[in-house]
Amino acid sequence: MMDELRELYQEVILDHGKNPRNFGSLDDANHMAHGHNPMCGDTLVIYLHTDGDGRIGDVSFRGQGCAISLASASMMTEIVKGKSVAEVEKLFHAFHEMCTHDDPDIPEDVDKDALEQLQVLSGVREFPTRVKCATLAWHTLDAAAHDQGEISTE
Repeated sequence: MMDELRELYQEVILDHGKNPRNFGSLDDANHMAHGHNPMCGDTLVIYLHTDGDGRIGDVSFRGQGCAISLASASMMTEIVKGKSVAEVEKLFHAFHEMCTHDDPDIPEDVDKDALEQLQVLSGVREFPTRVKCATLAWHTLDAAAHDQGEISTE
């Protein structure tokens, strides 16, 4: 069973890595940030459009990197649309916890369905240098939402 699950996870990561969703610039973006992972050279630009209430109406990304980095960015863009920046921050912290701890401490008020979708990336905790690949898009989205312009996983 574990081998089948691992194979499914790999297929999902490869699919998002080869066919990323929401790839490209966003003409009406009102926030943007550049992210860089100096360990492996992954680079991303996150384009974000939020409404006056801090809700994400649209999000996209451009960049290059490994399959994990691109898959994470692709999945992230699908998951965060329609959520408030505050909800996304909670989800980001829960995702980071899931990627770095065998027994993650996940708050009750985190979107469990979204976190379950991200479970496919949690295997990176076995390879600490890959955690930065999986979380680069999330760090960059956070930087965009707070108008920080640039972020590095270093």
